[in-house]
Amino acid sequence: MTRIRVCLSASLLLTLLMAVRGDAALARWLPAMAPAVQHADTIYVYKARRQMELLRGDKVIARYRIALGDAPVGHKRRQGDERTPEGDYFISYRNDKSRFHLSLRISYPNEADRRRAKARGVDPGGDIMIHGATPIGYTRDWTDGCIAVTNAEIEEIWRRVPIGTPIHIAP
Repeated sequence: MTRIRVCLSASLLLTLLMAVRGDAALARWLPAMAPAVQHADTIYVYKARRQMELLRGDKVIARYRIALGDAPVGHKRRQGDERTPEGDYFISYRNDKSRFHLSLRISYPNEADRRRAKARGVDPGGDIMIHGATPIGYTRDWTDGCIAVTNAEIEEIWRRVPIGTPIHIAP
């Protein structure tokens, strides 16, 4: 008999168990928040480098390769332009029912974004997230303007980033 060894993320394993057992309690599994001393107090995104850093004070506590929108150069100007915004925002919501595994909403558009869009007569867009679903090893941009990482990485980020965490997105 041949044995097959498979490594699964905790969330995938629980999803499989839920499907087999029909256990509704497993459907609500979420990564627990890390202790406050492990929380990031700032997030920096460097679009050109496709890199995101979580900081606590002046120390980088985690670094991730990211995927962006299909048109990543420049600040988001309107709904559907597939750009990732640039500037200073904050994490405004934690979505545990995301179609991209887990997601953290970025507070785009802010008041300045809404004013600029109104002056151009366009919808500024919204629902910009940091989310999972990037396949391991995938290096192309693929989102509609969000910041994407792997499912394992968004679980780690989810544990360390509370609502209100500032995020600076640089070109």
